[in-house]
Amino acid sequence: MSHLFSEFTLKGVTLRNRIGMSPMTMYRSTEGRLDDFHLMYLGARAAGGFGLVFPEQIAISPEGRTSVHCAGIYDDAQIEGHARVTAMIRAMGGVAGIQLGHTGRSGSEQPPWAGWGQIAPDAPDGWQVVGPSAVPYGAPRRPYPVHALSVEEIGQLHRQYAAAAVRAAEAGYEWLELHFAHGYLGSSFFSPLANKRDDRYGGSLENRARFLLEALDAVRAVWPEHLPLTMRLGADDFHPVGTSFEDSVVAIGWMRERGLDLADLSFGGNTDAMTDPLWNQPGAWVARAGRVKREIGIPVASSWNLGVPQDADAAVRSGDVDVVLLGRAALANPHWPVWAARELGHPSPFELVPRDWTWWLENFRGHAPSIGWPVPDGGADSRTRTSP
Repeated sequence: MSHLFSEFTLKGVTLRNRIGMSPMTMYRSTEGRLDDFHLMYLGARAAGGFGLVFPEQIAISPEGRTSVHCAGIYDDAQIEGHARVTAMIRAMGGVAGIQLGHTGRSGSEQPPWAGWGQIAPDAPDGWQVVGPSAVPYGAPRRPYPVHALSVEEIGQLHRQYAAAAVRAAEAGYEWLELHFAHGYLGSSFFSPLANKRDDRYGGSLENRARFLLEALDAVRAVWPEHLPLTMRLGADDFHPVGTSFEDSVVAIGWMRERGLDLADLSFGGNTDAMTDPLWNQPGAWVARAGRVKREIGIPVASSWNLGVPQDADAAVRSGDVDVVLLGRAALANPHWPVWAARELGHPSPFELVPRDWTWWLENFRGHAPSIGWPVPDGGADSRTRTSP
């Protein structure tokens, strides 16, 4: 039976465990580049035992960023920073994944701690946001007009996806995910809330999925066949007019036929007017991921509220989820996999860190808790303990 610490092989890539660090926007880039901060931040998670490590969503164009402080791979000058990060992740035993995307009508924003509001298109750090239709996300956060993309502009975006994938391979990434969730461009094309088009990119489910499928085709044509190509889909808007989970299951089947290797399930994010959106449920997407896996016959990943080790392990053992992706838990604890291994009774939790650390941590002498490791049985006096 598979468990949280069993290996997972997809195409020609094997993860040392089923734990991935989910992409999270950091607002730390200059001119879209990854720098020393990203090297430290992402390398630490690989050293901490994560099997798969993603930077934040990486934009395929300058206008595809969340803010001017977000990362991209739309310029050859950005490759070097990505290559430093992938080399560090690989040296620490992890697999470097990249999530390519475009924020669409949700871009041109301030960081959340600065108000999280949209910046006017004529402001110094703002730009004209785009989408399938001229439908703003809505006040108060995103009130500004949206430019409805022409068919020609859609084609250009697909070429940008492909060019970004080529740069990603050159930078050393071994896992590529397309971001079609959270109200970003792919998600907005898929959702009737944002997509009001009456051409071949709007209306029917097949037409609303067309942008996503063509982006997948563009990347599949240039991304190495032996490396995983995955997708994060906004599988439910939790709104009567929005994307439905039933439609998403069908669309994932189409993507599998076009070369998708794994489906990563998340929220649609195309409106704030949601009904029962699962925010507070542990393992919110596990059951739905299991349905996709069974009905479509494709491996699945899931995030959202899986930071409790027992919940994460249960999701894998049930067969519903192949890879657990952690966001806030990875921020809170760079060594979450080591902690989880201890909580779950793994025979050697420290084997998840680099070998030199493993030796010292497993062979220390003296007062055992001095390394900051809790006494396993909760004993009050551990001064004579010498085992980890």
